[in-house]
Amino acid sequence: MAKKEVKTVKLDNIAEGAIVELKIIKRNGNKQDFDPEKIKIAIRKSAERVMVTLTPEAEEEVVQLVLDYLDNQTGDADVQEIHNCVEAALEKVNPLVAKSYREYRNYKKDFVHILDKVYKKAQAISYIGDKENSNTDSALVSTQRSLVYNHLNKELYQKFFLTPGEVEACEDGYIYVHDMSARRDTMNCCLCDVGSVMKDGFEMGNLWYNEPKTLDTAFDVMGDVIINTAAMQYGGFTVPEVDTILAPYAEKSYKKFYDEYLEIKPGAEEEAKDYAWKKTKRECEQGYQGIEYKLNSIGSSRGDYPFVTFTFGINTTKFGQMINQTILETHAKGQGKKGRKKPTLFPKLVFLYDKDLHGKDKELRDVFLSAIECSQKTMYPDYLSLTGEGYVCEMYKKYKKVISPMGCRAFLSPYYERGGMEPADEKDVPVFIGRFNIGAISLHLPMILAKAREEQKDFYEVLDYYMEMIRKIHIRTYKYLAKKKASTNPIAYCEGGFYKGHLKPSDCIEPVLKASTASFGITALNELQQLYNGKSLVEDGEFALEVMKYINCKINEFKKEDNIMYAIYGTPAENLCGLQIEQFRKKYGIVKGVSEREYVSNSFHCGVWEDINGIQKQDLEGRFWDYFRGGRIQYVRYNLNYNKKAMITYIERAMEKGFYEGVNLSLAYCNECGHEELDMDKCPKCGSEDLTKIDRMNGYLSYSRVHGDTRLNRAKMVEISERKSM
Repeated sequence: MAKKEVKTVKLDNIAEGAIVELKIIKRNGNKQDFDPEKIKIAIRKSAERVMVTLTPEAEEEVVQLVLDYLDNQTGDADVQEIHNCVEAALEKVNPLVAKSYREYRNYKKDFVHILDKVYKKAQAISYIGDKENSNTDSALVSTQRSLVYNHLNKELYQKFFLTPGEVEACEDGYIYVHDMSARRDTMNCCLCDVGSVMKDGFEMGNLWYNEPKTLDTAFDVMGDVIINTAAMQYGGFTVPEVDTILAPYAEKSYKKFYDEYLEIKPGAEEEAKDYAWKKTKRECEQGYQGIEYKLNSIGSSRGDYPFVTFTFGINTTKFGQMINQTILETHAKGQGKKGRKKPTLFPKLVFLYDKDLHGKDKELRDVFLSAIECSQKTMYPDYLSLTGEGYVCEMYKKYKKVISPMGCRAFLSPYYERGGMEPADEKDVPVFIGRFNIGAISLHLPMILAKAREEQKDFYEVLDYYMEMIRKIHIRTYKYLAKKKASTNPIAYCEGGFYKGHLKPSDCIEPVLKASTASFGITALNELQQLYNGKSLVEDGEFALEVMKYINCKINEFKKEDNIMYAIYGTPAENLCGLQIEQFRKKYGIVKGVSEREYVSNSFHCGVWEDINGIQKQDLEGRFWDYFRGGRIQYVRYNLNYNKKAMITYIERAMEKGFYEGVNLSLAYCNECGHEELDMDKCPKCGSEDLTKIDRMNGYLSYSRVHGDTRLNRAKMVEISERKSM
């Protein structure tokens, strides 16, 4: 855009003595001589912001007009008066520059307001704590620093990235932009290709890592990659098919131990095999234990513990099976002092279920049964069907490609190597490992229905308005992130962690971004149905289904028009579950079945208070399963952890339906005597209330109680206390 020249009439020189006599009172109370150069510098910057060049004559005119306005000034002038005079002078000389000057002044006022809010938040974090994210321990100084920075980043995002209308929609509660503190800088959940990164070596932190030669080294290196790369994003970080990644390194260790034994005792092949197997298994136990230590004690630079998921279970080699069994056995034992062991929260474990491998009398049935025993003790693993119904199963059956969940519930749509969103031909194959999401923005459907009724508008007209709003934010996010440099996440963009991630550090990441998804989140579907006709999803659900069909059709239109892989995501509202109630009550009051509780229901789930059995819950929520391809999980609550037969029945039923199924227990451990019991609030053995309690936080697990305190917000704690079906 060419800069414009502003023509003005040349003025006489400023009268001698006028500058010297006038004093300016600064905001801190100090006085300074009036200096016309400061005015010229300020208006020059304002002109540059709107691509205008003010001539020296124009600048002199502005200064002269300011002095004219101050001509009747009997005393000293304060800074505010000078600003007002400059603005008035610019209106006469160049209104466009005047507008720029005014907006910049408003920015400065806004920044004062923003910094004041950040300071108050910082004080609250330092002395009260923060429970917006259960995956952060706000008692730690490192976490506090990160939380304060995140709050500032959120304010900057709202100020400079969102439009006033979008900010208003967020503040009112019609939409919710997740992770405002991070989404300007990086991407969201991912399936990191850790296996490709480690193979043949890679560079990290200006150091060259050789490819591991043994299993224990592979675990160490994998842990380093996870800690480093997960810190460069937000959301879930999944290592897909970890058994397949580690099996070659287990074989290398086995060969090393086998050869070592034969050097000491030549000819003793059978003894060498037994020795090598035991040593390799021990390496696997210690390696996985080390991963658990790292992921549950070393906070990332984001201030939280990396939200990491491992998927596994279908590798049929003897080393793959050993890794699967060892992960399950080690996780089931827990970590801690003898007699005080408790399960860790990370990595989240997801068992990949193939009926042809894990069904009754099949090759890997014993691995599946070990997974069940692990779930009985720790809730993990969750189970992902590869051979039931739905597109995840279809991709596996047709291409042998696994769509692992990214974190607690996010899933990728197919992206084909040559055709992109659609296969180029019969031979084109989809890619999932190495892809990611760029963020989720959620619709608050009960709010939107209430607004439509209040304004006497068609519900779908109002829904369209907010869907278009989310769409525009996603488009801007794509364009913004596309210009980021590969050096911002070297493992992902330069070392092959992401699909097509072999860029130079100075390259823009746009080529990698093309295969990513962007999510439209859905919360409170149950409350939408309640507001529509006073019935819950258990009692009805037809309107909720109609709405989801409509949203799916709209999103498919957006995908074709924008060439962006939009996805529909069942939002796992954590802090949001309480915030949306506050927002609804502020606009529309307390409505029975909608806003009378302190929380809204997550995504398409039935109300946690519903007195229904597991089969009913699976069927009721199964109606919505195919409408939430971008993010979904189904779970059943078990009041007994020793009923193995019931657990197998429910899980295998879910696998037939093609679900991603979670096991829900309320685990409790006494920190005084080590007693374990489901859902206890006081130890029946020693009477202590010093308990550690673990409950499901949406798709993952969290501490609902740690030494008498909790990392969860009040609304979520109320929800947990009312659970019957979850």
